[in-house]
Amino acid sequence: MRLLASLACVVAVSAGLVTPAAAAPALDLDSATIPRLQELMRAGRLNSVALTGAYLKRVRDVDPKVHAVLALDPTALAQAAQSDARRKAGRSRGPLDGIPVLLKDNIDTRGLDTTAGSRALAGPPPRSDAFLVRKLRDAGAVVLGKANLSEWANYRSTNATSGWSGVGGQTNNPYVLDRNPCGSSSGSGAGVAASLAQVAIGTETDGSIVCPAGVNGVVGLKPTLGLVSRTGVVPISAEQDTAGPMARHVVDVAITLSVLQGRDAADPATREYPAGQPTDYAGLLIGGTLRGKRIGVWRKAGVNAEVDRVVEESVAVLRGAGATVVEVDLPHQDEIGENESPALLTEFTRDLPAYLATRRGAPRTIERLVEFNRRDPVELSKFGQELFEQALTAPGVDDPTYRQQRRTATTLARRSIDETLAAHHLDAIAAPTNGPAWRTSYGSGDAFELGSSTPTAVSGYPDVTVPAGYSGELPIGLSFFAGRWSDGKLLALAAAFERAAPVRHAPRYLPTTG
Repeated sequence: MRLLASLACVVAVSAGLVTPAAAAPALDLDSATIPRLQELMRAGRLNSVALTGAYLKRVRDVDPKVHAVLALDPTALAQAAQSDARRKAGRSRGPLDGIPVLLKDNIDTRGLDTTAGSRALAGPPPRSDAFLVRKLRDAGAVVLGKANLSEWANYRSTNATSGWSGVGGQTNNPYVLDRNPCGSSSGSGAGVAASLAQVAIGTETDGSIVCPAGVNGVVGLKPTLGLVSRTGVVPISAEQDTAGPMARHVVDVAITLSVLQGRDAADPATREYPAGQPTDYAGLLIGGTLRGKRIGVWRKAGVNAEVDRVVEESVAVLRGAGATVVEVDLPHQDEIGENESPALLTEFTRDLPAYLATRRGAPRTIERLVEFNRRDPVELSKFGQELFEQALTAPGVDDPTYRQQRRTATTLARRSIDETLAAHHLDAIAAPTNGPAWRTSYGSGDAFELGSSTPTAVSGYPDVTVPAGYSGELPIGLSFFAGRWSDGKLLALAAAFERAAPVRHAPRYLPTTG
């Protein structure tokens, strides 16, 4: 699927149907921001066709090492040409117009397969776009293609390897290719790190945006639940799922969030965000500062010495930029985890079949997915389907034990953040996003060391990660999080940190490291 779609676009270039990528000015795609690209396009020094062609060439040349792109949209260059025509006519739709975007392959996309990485969904494509994809198209974004992911958003096996799917195989970390890209938005994180698109959209239930962003050295935002519609996104749990942007620069994430945000009558959670919620998140970054801010640091110390070093360096950056840093330790974490896992299993049994009913030719039940996987020669070749099998006997959402589990998990997660912020008069909490990426292997699952995503995932609060340092060649991110609907404030803090500590460098695609 990847090769056929790639060839369709490359043929369009070579046949002279569009301006080839070589016509673009010399661009360092890794460092280019959306505002800079738009400046070049307004000045007539670049157009969307040339920019899209440059990214298609990157996919052709670089993705064989990374395996981040599952399929390219054969209409990408035509979309770009339409953007150029709008710009020439003075009808540009805003800062995302003409900007190439990758979509995680659990997001319904008209005319493209949406498989969640599973061969069971490799049938007819969705009839319509997910709500968030319609928002992107309305803003003029170029849908470049679909990104690989951990199959079923890493919710099939207790022994899964992140970044692997039956459809796309294994995505690699572009910094060190035998290291893992983390899940489940693995292709989205690795794809933007490798400059295969300007922006990618990921999804998260617990850690699946911020961990791939952290280990691949990019910026990722897990928005407040309800800020971005989930309609047309393959679910795990309506209580925790959300989509969000990933990019190499905070400003690109902010611009993309401004487009993604929107009320959707089919997603009740989107009715809850305040009328005064910002609509121009990039505008909030201008003049943003750390001076005078109070930041709690949740070190998660003692697990990995390199992470401890990067956190200490980050604390020095925060203080050097004028912030007051307060040591904190978030309470209730064990109890949150104990209740989150069984609650998700029950919610999965409710939410996935409801989505499957919207897809032509798809298995309609988890039971049929289990049977499909048992018969398929690829699906169970690397690891099992323990979570699918556990779902067959999970209690329903009316079960009183489940209701207590969900209530306990969500309440304690919110208290762990809200009470810590209030007790120390904090603007935000900072914590290490990830440890160094582990070597990819099969049979024993991920060698995951540490993360800080669970409090925000379970509470539904926002979490933004920004590159903070490296363990050798392996990126380590720093997360900023705070209370509900604080997305804009967190993006401003992340942008200020990014300016104060511009540590990120492009990947070198090392085959391995010691």
